[in-house]
Amino acid sequence: MDWLVQLFTSTDSVAHIIFLYAAVICAGIGLGRIKVRGISLGITFVLFVGILAGHLGFTGPSEVLNFMQDFGLILFVYCIGLQVGPGFFSSLKSGGLRLNMLACLIIALNIVCTIGLFYLVFFDRSLTPGENSSNLAMLVGVMCGAVTNTPGLGAATEAVGQVFGADAPVIANGYACAYPLGVMGIILSMLLVRHICRINLGREQKQIEQEQTSNTHVMPHRMTLRAVNPSLEQKTIYQVRQFLGRDFVCSRILQSGHVSIPTRDTVIHLGDKLYMTCAEDDAEAITAFIGPEEQVQWDEQDVPFASKQILVTQPRMNGKTFGSMHFSSVYGVNVTRIRRGGMNLFADPHLRIQLGDKLMVVGPEDAVDRVASLMGNSVKSLDVPNLAAIFVGILVGLIFGSIPIAIPGIPMPVKLGLAGGPLIVAILVGRYGYKAKLVAYTTTSANFMLREVGLALFLASVGIKAGATFVDTLVQGDGLTYVWCGFLITVIPLLIVGLVARLKYHINYFTLMGLMAGGTTDPPALAFANQSADNDAASVSYSTVYPLTMFLRILTSQIIILFLCTA
Repeated sequence: MDWLVQLFTSTDSVAHIIFLYAAVICAGIGLGRIKVRGISLGITFVLFVGILAGHLGFTGPSEVLNFMQDFGLILFVYCIGLQVGPGFFSSLKSGGLRLNMLACLIIALNIVCTIGLFYLVFFDRSLTPGENSSNLAMLVGVMCGAVTNTPGLGAATEAVGQVFGADAPVIANGYACAYPLGVMGIILSMLLVRHICRINLGREQKQIEQEQTSNTHVMPHRMTLRAVNPSLEQKTIYQVRQFLGRDFVCSRILQSGHVSIPTRDTVIHLGDKLYMTCAEDDAEAITAFIGPEEQVQWDEQDVPFASKQILVTQPRMNGKTFGSMHFSSVYGVNVTRIRRGGMNLFADPHLRIQLGDKLMVVGPEDAVDRVASLMGNSVKSLDVPNLAAIFVGILVGLIFGSIPIAIPGIPMPVKLGLAGGPLIVAILVGRYGYKAKLVAYTTTSANFMLREVGLALFLASVGIKAGATFVDTLVQGDGLTYVWCGFLITVIPLLIVGLVARLKYHINYFTLMGLMAGGTTDPPALAFANQSADNDAASVSYSTVYPLTMFLRILTSQIIILFLCTA
């Protein structure tokens, strides 16, 4: 039985270290699936199982634990950056600007509460500057737990190592103390806003339905029109489009009893029937100019054509605009709409093609097949993650994060570090990688798998390292103080922003719930919001503020440490 004893006790053994990580992660994931009133801690339970293992004496060499922690963090934040990159900059535009500004206000108030509680509760003039800085660093860990933001903890942990070196406080203890009530505090804040503002969920649901029906600028609309405007006689489809100033796609035309696939140079005659796709809010203007709608059974006409959904898997197509492809004039087909991220979009000429897009292509069968070959249309090729882009991005991110930035008044240069550097590079690669011929596309499942593996390794490492001191911190130290401070850091900003958003800006409650969940990057709170609604408004607002919020959570946790905790 010596082999079994060594497996559990020989901390220098590779088998022991792998066994320890596997056991901690398996147990943490299993316990994380337990739900109380539909809410669970998810993979974050790995941290608490790691703390228990560390407390019981199961550990490994510090060099190995540090490597696993840092590598897991890099993998985690880089995959987050790839995920949010394509929508990061668009989320800052007019449609999501107000929501993002409110999310930034939540972050700012979290920081104000953290620093305020430090001076009210923990600051002691009898302590050395280094001891006071250590207390502030612990409160940053509490703040990360209060807003349930693990990447922020990773960034702060790395910054603490830069500032304090071997004497770095174990801020994961503060995170662990604050996290459970942080999850509950976010949901409680949602309920309090609903109670204070006396919100009726039925009225909110009707408002969402009205807003969704009026949001027509990107949704495709299909119709058949009969040309009755005398001005259309002998005009080409291109001339009509230029005169109207509206984008549309004419995928079929019925002339003299025969159906054909039109191009931009097809000449229109009075009485022609055109099958068109346009944005919903352009439909009325196009109908008023061309003519009334009619019903035509296009499938029964006398032209052999195909209507096929084509998957974009060819890397060289990534980033090209639909207008630059000249589908109608060069390939003899029309792209009527695009399926992207679960949404149908109108094929605007300025819209850029992305890997993973599904194009609805209409035209002669042989022409459609040529376009399918051009676009790739190979599901299998998307199932293989592009590892080169991932590790090239990580390499550049590490270099970028290691550049020292001298700031006046700060005694040591500031670095973006292992979290900030890869995160920023991943966002840029996800958004602009096509310009450098770099394909950053990974399937949702592949991205999620890599991200969760990185997160599990990071949480297990942090928990095992923190386990030796966690009980002392909770029972004999300031653990209980961290708990109630974390609760205040959670609730106060959310209540203030929630009431401002509702009373001043009259934001729909379901949208507001998504804002509050996204402002704290908290999936359990989003799950609670989705359970409360028969719509996806919460998910939409969550995804709108999530990219900027995640970026700022990671960056600000580092900045507080590097700027205010200089020992």
